[in-house]
Amino acid sequence: MKSKEAIKDIKLFLFDMDGTLYIGDRLFDFTKELLDTIKTSGKKYLFMTNNSSKSVADYVKKLEKLGIEADKNDFITSSQATALYLKANCPDDKLYVCGTRSLKNELIENGFNVTENIDDVDCIVMGFDTELTFKKLEDVCKILLSREVRYIATNPDLVCPTEYGSVPDCGSVCEMIYNATKKRPYVIGKPQAAMPLIAMDMTGCEKHETAVIGDRIYTDVKSGINAGALSILVMSGETTKEILDKSDDKPDIVINSAKEILEILKKV
Repeated sequence: MKSKEAIKDIKLFLFDMDGTLYIGDRLFDFTKELLDTIKTSGKKYLFMTNNSSKSVADYVKKLEKLGIEADKNDFITSSQATALYLKANCPDDKLYVCGTRSLKNELIENGFNVTENIDDVDCIVMGFDTELTFKKLEDVCKILLSREVRYIATNPDLVCPTEYGSVPDCGSVCEMIYNATKKRPYVIGKPQAAMPLIAMDMTGCEKHETAVIGDRIYTDVKSGINAGALSILVMSGETTKEILDKSDDKPDIVINSAKEILEILKKV
């Protein structure tokens, strides 16, 4: 574990969203002041989320409703990271997307060919699908059991926190598919290092100047570790003390909530 004082030296804060800055549609009472303080102190922040159910445009609208001003340049999402991966590795693939209309539209806007014809698919993209139907599950199984295709997932999160508890996320659906097909996807989002590294490139910040802040060890903390950044676990979302104690991966810093970052920065 590192001292919380290490936060003073951070220039780029990469914030997870659900469970870190808000829960569901409830903004934590410290969030606005925290973001304002980072800006006024000459530091930077980006919102970095594994939640692929919303496009960047959707997230801008959501934060606006919560009273937070943001634009598309303030985000790095698993949807964006997935699009970058696809462009680099299979730009001409025809995609079957088990995801929301927002995810499909975002991929289409990035120039990808999205199809529902399961006989004409080169790659399956699994996302956090809040519009999930049995037909989509059946289609994915039919494709995976009929031939070899690329199979990727935007994120491995098992659950998504809400104001009333948790709901199944992309990782849980991928487990369902595994039980039926014995096939697992290549995962793009956190805990992979790609998203933090993309954010560093976007802002010109170095690893030792960057912190990844989130409420999950197996995604947020692990991505920070993999990217060589400072990893900060907040206990305001999914992780409990029992989960932390049992985890082989340990964050550099553990805080009750991101409010402690605000309190440290106000003393600088």
